[in-house]
Amino acid sequence: MTTKVMAFGEALIDFLSNGVTGLEGGLESFTKFPGGAPANVAVAVARLGGNSHFAGQVGDDAFGHFLQASLASYGVQTDTMLMTKAAKTALAFVSLDNTGERSFEFYRNPSADMLFRAEDFKAEWFKEPKGVFHTCSNTLTDANITAATMAGVELAKAAHWIVSIDVNLRINLWPEHQVDCQRIIDWMAQGDVIKASLEELEVIADEPFALIDQLLSKGVSLFVLTDGPNAVRYFTAAHGQGEVAAPRVEAVDTTAAGDAFVGGLLYQLAERGGDRETLQQFSQVELEAIIRFAVSCGAESVTKAGAYPSLPDMAQAKARLATLV
Repeated sequence: MTTKVMAFGEALIDFLSNGVTGLEGGLESFTKFPGGAPANVAVAVARLGGNSHFAGQVGDDAFGHFLQASLASYGVQTDTMLMTKAAKTALAFVSLDNTGERSFEFYRNPSADMLFRAEDFKAEWFKEPKGVFHTCSNTLTDANITAATMAGVELAKAAHWIVSIDVNLRINLWPEHQVDCQRIIDWMAQGDVIKASLEELEVIADEPFALIDQLLSKGVSLFVLTDGPNAVRYFTAAHGQGEVAAPRVEAVDTTAAGDAFVGGLLYQLAERGGDRETLQQFSQVELEAIIRFAVSCGAESVTKAGAYPSLPDMAQAKARLATLV
């Protein structure tokens, strides 16, 4: 069995816009898709053939059962996925503009994913000697789910797993749209691999590149910075920095682009070792190959609609990769 990748956080329903038609002012209809950033990452890893697990909580309702079945159908292990009757499964309505860019409206206060608690993590989930534990900032929006997130991070670190962080900032999930920037920075400092967009860093820090330097000095091994269609830059303590060009593709839907990128990145890290020591020993050539593969996954995903259905399998990822090299 290949190295375990466990993505923690929200699984939710994406109601994706079919466009505006009809009545004066526009009548917008939506189609149901399984989604949620960590769930998307789990599916992305599974689609590539990885040993993928989803950890989190959904409601014991029709949407929650749909999500569990959807994850399983894509090859994600759901033994660490909990259900509760205390709250409903989260929903997100995703509108698209004519370039495929998204705007979100969330129904998640509180939802089942936010009721996951630190004690819900089990030590046996981290029993393998190697692994990757992945989180994003949507599980930092209140004190209780932050505590749960950090409990998972501590268990992963104790097991010598790679801790992966995707900032994936959704400002409208935070109370009064006020982001706790220091909370996010403290969480980022616990990571081994961080992925963020330049736009997100500009919200979190007055000097984004100074923040990257600060995090590298605190033990982060790899910081990957995306900037829309522009080149992906990476920063390391061992090899300095570099960049990987992004291909030009016609975007249909960017909903899962970042998650496809992260899934490709984590799949590569797991297949090439899956522990912190190996991560720290990668050469610059190896790092660029890993990031180039992730870029290919992200580029391929934007050519299709929806989250899970857009995530590439290995053949699709390799075909897109061949256009980059």
